[in-house]
Amino acid sequence: MANIRDIAKMAGVSVTTVSRVINKHPYVSEEKRHAVLKVMEAVDYQVNRTAVSLSQGKAHLIGVVVPFAKHPFFGLMIEGIAKQAVENHYHFVLIQTNYEESREQEALDMLKHKQIDGLIICSHIMDLTEIEQYQQYGTIVVCENAEGNQKVESVYVDHYQSFIDALAYLYQKGYRKLGYCIGRESGSNSYFRQRAYQDFLRHHPQKKFVFTENYYFEDGQKIVDQITRSKHKPDALLVTSDVVAAGIFTACQNAQIGIPDDIALIGFDNQPIAKMMGITTFEIPIVTMGERLFLHVLGMADEPHEKLSVTLIERKTV
Repeated sequence: MANIRDIAKMAGVSVTTVSRVINKHPYVSEEKRHAVLKVMEAVDYQVNRTAVSLSQGKAHLIGVVVPFAKHPFFGLMIEGIAKQAVENHYHFVLIQTNYEESREQEALDMLKHKQIDGLIICSHIMDLTEIEQYQQYGTIVVCENAEGNQKVESVYVDHYQSFIDALAYLYQKGYRKLGYCIGRESGSNSYFRQRAYQDFLRHHPQKKFVFTENYYFEDGQKIVDQITRSKHKPDALLVTSDVVAAGIFTACQNAQIGIPDDIALIGFDNQPIAKMMGITTFEIPIVTMGERLFLHVLGMADEPHEKLSVTLIERKTV
């Protein structure tokens, strides 16, 4: 197969001229450009896009870090990321970490070694102070409130205020034993939710009901089993995932626990399962969040930190 030197010889130009044509450099005469393109077509020369990208200092590839690719929340976020990747002629590589620090480090090393142009971190276990050290190698955008951080950008929702609003809504509806269910206890978003719960309880004292390590539909059964075995039971639950809320709803039905009469439910995200099952929820624009994350990593956002709004969707579980 012909190489760049062969093309130059056949077209009667220098290797530098061929390189400029391949890289669409403006300073080439139309006559020479036409001669090079004609030879490339004749010998069916295929441009090595990886080599071109490296020569330009760009891979046109963005890294996307998620803990679990199969989780519905991250699936919707990836949908938004993919939409903007297509529109902007970029590709992305999905890096599933399972919340393992070594895998998050691999993603950061990919950025450092120019294998990717930027990094979107949808959720992480590493401390943000460790992550921000890699910003010198390319743009890093996180899906949490990083206001005030000068090194990483962020697209987020205000989890503190949304939790306060949800707890106040349940209290106004007459519920007095409020609890919440989350995935992991660590992380920025979990910190703000926990703080909101503690602040609310300072004004409305009650027993705490906190259920952790809940990610999937089947975790709903685990939560209901814990509640039924307990002497003290919540009369309302704020659940940070619609999928887990749907699991709780189903497990309550099987245990003949009335919703909302015995226990009220509020989910988060407004995923299709919440619509189908009539679960009251706070709508987070997850697909839009994915789109905005991608635009930030490409440098196409006006401000480094962007807050998205959250909307209460009232249905039949409260």
